Parts: sequence; structure tokens; C-alpha cells
Amino acid sequence: MSCDDCFKTVHHTGTPLGRTESIAGVPTYIAEPTTTGQKKILFYFSDVFGPFYINSQLLQDWFASNGDHVSFHAAYTIYMNVGYIVLGLDYFMGDRFETLMKQPGFVRETWRNKAVAQAREYTPRWVEEVKKRYGTTDVKYFAVGYCFGAPYVFALANDPTFNLAAGAVAHPSSIYDGATKQLKSDLIENCVAPIAFGCAEIDQAFPVEARRQAEDILVKNKAHYYFQIFSGTTHGFGARGDPADDSQRFGKEECARGFLQWFNRFAA
Repeated sequence: MSCDDCFKTVHHTGTPLGRTESIAGVPTYIAEPTTTGQKKILFYFSDVFGPFYINSQLLQDWFASNGDHVSFHAAYTIYMNVGYIVLGLDYFMGDRFETLMKQPGFVRETWRNKAVAQAREYTPRWVEEVKKRYGTTDVKYFAVGYCFGAPYVFALANDPTFNLAAGAVAHPSSIYDGATKQLKSDLIENCVAPIAFGCAEIDQAFPVEARRQAEDILVKNKAHYYFQIFSGTTHGFGARGDPADDSQRFGKEECARGFLQWFNRFAA
């Protein structure tokens, strides 16, 4: 399910550093690290505001520019791992929710249903085209999804043939049925990749009972998992929180840092 908070935002400010390309016919935001070496590709599955919304662009740039890290291994050998190439597909195909929502007669759920159909159609072929472009030798793939984008992280995390190195979702939507009060447990049950969650204290789309059901499944399956829960936050904080609010700002920044460290753990 989605909720009203899925469609609310606080506009962030900054200068995007990435570029735009078409991959498999889908507009794609690309943010690259300044260092070169082992290829690490991070799929960025955006919320309804899309990968070209300023908040999303700045997040993608941050993941790309902060991905460098040092790994300590046996016998004190140290390897420097380069940053992530971040790719954000626009499964909305140019629709900009922040513009559309101001238009007379705009029906939010009608538009969202169309967007879901587009995402289901375009995402698999886009992922395959990315794999053709960057290859499967000496490359690792990661995925992060915010709100609307969470199911597409699980699609990769549930696919044993894809070999996703690690995934992460922030305040996920569409993985819990509000009418039945049930988690779509197969998405969690079938996870074969390590998975991290960035959770809001108050979240109608992923409430406490869903979070605990997910944790129970992951514990039962002895999966690799990681939960962050931030007080004073609501659904959307990870990408659209108010930077003037201390709790929301801390939650947004720490959620991203936590996800990055999670990816780094499996990047070596």
C-alpha cells in the first residue's frame, strides 16, 4: 500500500553533479565516483518524485562520492575500494509528480497505478541492459530503494541467478497490505541477498507490525539483515525529510550512511 506521506516532500537544495543518459530507452540519472578501479554498481530505485527530483539527485551524488572505503583483511592487508556508480532509472518516463500534483483534475492514485505498470514493464529490461553495459566479471551490483522503489530491490534480492551483493530499502511501500494488515511475506521469505531496512517511527505503509513480521522471517531464515529505526521520523524521511528538523535530518543522513556501510561490508 501507499500512504499520504508517500506524496509529501520538503524540497532540498544543492547542485546535482550527475548526468542523464538513456538506457534501454529509459531516462537514467548517472552519478559516478571520482576514483576508478573495481566496478560497483548501485541501482537507485526512487520514490514517486523520481530520480531527477533534486532530493534524489543529491542522494545519488552522495552515494557516488562517498563510496570510497578501506577494508582490513587477514595479515593486515589493506585494500582501497573505489566508489559506486549510481544509476537511477526514471520509470515514470518524464512524469514529474511535483508538477503534476499541482494540475487541476490530477488523480493521484490513477497516476500511481500507471506508474506501477510502467515500472514493472521497464525495470527488468533496464536492469538487463545495465548488466550488458557493465558486465558480470569483476563487478558487484547493489540496490537501494526508497518508498515506491522498494519492490524492485526485492525483485533482485529474491533472484538467486542475479547474485545481488546487498540491498537496502528505506520506508518501503507496496510490501504491506493495509486492508488485511499483512506483510507480503514472500518478498522477505525469498530474500537470498543481504537486506537492510531504514525505518520510520511512524509509517502507515510499513507499520511496526509489518517491521516485526519481516524481522521474524529474517531471523528464522538466518538471513543477513540490518534494521535502522529512527525516532521522530515519518514515512519519507530518508529522501524527503525536513533538514530544519533535527530528528528528520539525523534520520535521513544516518540512514544513508548506514546503507553505505552495509554495502561496503559486501563490496570487498
